[in-house]
Amino acid sequence: MGEQPLPGPAAAEPVGPELAALAAGTAAGARAYLSTVTEVATGRMDSTALSVLLLAVSQALLSGAHLGAVADVVPARRFEPDAGPDPDVDPVRAGLANVLDGLDDYADVVDPLTDAKLVRGALSDDLASVAADLEHGLRHFERGDVTEALWWWQFSYLSSWGSRASAALRVLQSLLAHLRLDVDAEVVADAEFDALHP
Repeated sequence: MGEQPLPGPAAAEPVGPELAALAAGTAAGARAYLSTVTEVATGRMDSTALSVLLLAVSQALLSGAHLGAVADVVPARRFEPDAGPDPDVDPVRAGLANVLDGLDDYADVVDPLTDAKLVRGALSDDLASVAADLEHGLRHFERGDVTEALWWWQFSYLSSWGSRASAALRVLQSLLAHLRLDVDAEVVADAEFDALHP
């Protein structure tokens, strides 16, 4: 038996201009996020890594907020077409864990509305999980399956990557706040004196 050919790109689906713009914007945001976390995971970035991650996660959450604010996107098919193998984000996860060594673990709440139990979270896990969900939708989008991409991004934002990105954003903001504000009082007083008395 011969090998079956891989499915080619899906035929372009008719979507309204608003959904088309939302899909294009989400795809651009997904690419930017994936590029940023991949670059940070290499370990080649300097002390700006936390700030760059804060920006990337914030921008991803802005895309997610747009997805959450629109009515549910329902694709014509009642099954998800194969977008290929799941993205392998383990190298990114491992690289981020290495970059964030000593800062990676944090305390998380399961669900602030239904389960306030504290559990362990890891920034590298969150960032990689968001990357996997965004890339999965991006594969549908790049095959021309715009409605499926929107459905996936919206569903996974509400069910998984939105909460993981929100947790990561809070941790990144907290890390930056501690790094910039937890300064010895004497050092602050000397800096203020020097600024006032040049």
